[in-house]
Amino acid sequence: MHAWPASEVPALPGSGRDLRIHDTATGGRVTLVPGPVARIYVCGITPYDATHMGHAATYNAFDLVQRVWLDTKRQVHYVQNVTDVDDPLLERAIRDGEDWTALAERETALFREDMTALRMLPPRHYVGAVESIPKIVPLVERLRDAGAAYELEGDVYFSVASDPAFGGVSGLDAEAMRLLSAERGGDPERPGKKNPVDPMLWMAARPGEPSWDGASLGPGRPGWHIECVAIALEYFGMGFDVQGGGSDLVFPHHEMGASHAQALTGEHPYAQTYVHAGMVALNGEKMSKSKGNLVFISKLRRDGVDPVAIRLALLSHHYRADWEWTDAVLTEAVERLARWRAAVSRPDGPSADALVEEIRDALADDLDAPRALAAIDRWAAAQAADGGTDEGAPGLVSRAADALLGVAL
Repeated sequence: MHAWPASEVPALPGSGRDLRIHDTATGGRVTLVPGPVARIYVCGITPYDATHMGHAATYNAFDLVQRVWLDTKRQVHYVQNVTDVDDPLLERAIRDGEDWTALAERETALFREDMTALRMLPPRHYVGAVESIPKIVPLVERLRDAGAAYELEGDVYFSVASDPAFGGVSGLDAEAMRLLSAERGGDPERPGKKNPVDPMLWMAARPGEPSWDGASLGPGRPGWHIECVAIALEYFGMGFDVQGGGSDLVFPHHEMGASHAQALTGEHPYAQTYVHAGMVALNGEKMSKSKGNLVFISKLRRDGVDPVAIRLALLSHHYRADWEWTDAVLTEAVERLARWRAAVSRPDGPSADALVEEIRDALADDLDAPRALAAIDRWAAAQAADGGTDEGAPGLVSRAADALLGVAL
């Protein structure tokens, strides 16, 4: 599966800062000091509907992580998956009377278009669940043969008791896990499971549903969590720098993925740091496909909204915050973009050297994009009020906004 084209990232004078970021697993901030190649895995979409604002907010957060790393002169190895077979996708295809593969391909293509328009840096490897099945099957067999998985009426479940570190990502108690498992695709009430939250690794073939050769597992399809583990272990191995996604993935997805990998390898940790973006709401409720309260990036683009303004709207909220999309949020972003573009269109302006360092400092401080935006606002206001004589300043501001924030002026 191919990703989307990369936009050029301008080079800036000097060098960036190492990123201090909130780690979900420890509950505090850690300083990320990767090697020459920083490794990040961000969980991708299940492509049964178009890219909504919640998706965009998540991928914007991890785009900033990449940009901070690139500014430190590191290379970035970014991997993202596509869950191109899963219950929600199959259910949507049945509802609409559409072939599930056609639905997945169409929505994945639209996602690529939205990411390109928003200037999100693409992953080096963009990998689908279906194409990963030959890698997933041996992992499930290994877990079963090691006693870390068990069969139940033809399905194969992972035993969370097989990982001594289980619970270390989310820090949740058993009852909270059970409730979230039921809410987020698990089946804690199924009789015969060793633990209510044990997740499915391999689903035996169901009538009318797609299935693949599972070797000794029998025909079927993979569970959600093992998909990402197979991909991450293939490209990174254990101990990669950042596992990222929305805060709704902390449990069960990232907790289970970590335990799968740790049980497979006997090593800990799966990822060095777990980073999660907040949720976006509309009309007082979390934006989600199940609720149908979605603001689609593609619709905003069709309505003539500049994608750069959409990106500024995302950046105006801290990545970990839960926030609400409103018309006022977009209006403010459109007005900010107009002010910035007017400011950098002049032939000279106030010196911007200190501004670049302010932006770097803000982003290194747990990706504080709102503080970075406020710094550029001050420069633009000074430009509008008094101007300046530094002929290189407008160009430097434009390059900094592009390189560090992904905002093309």
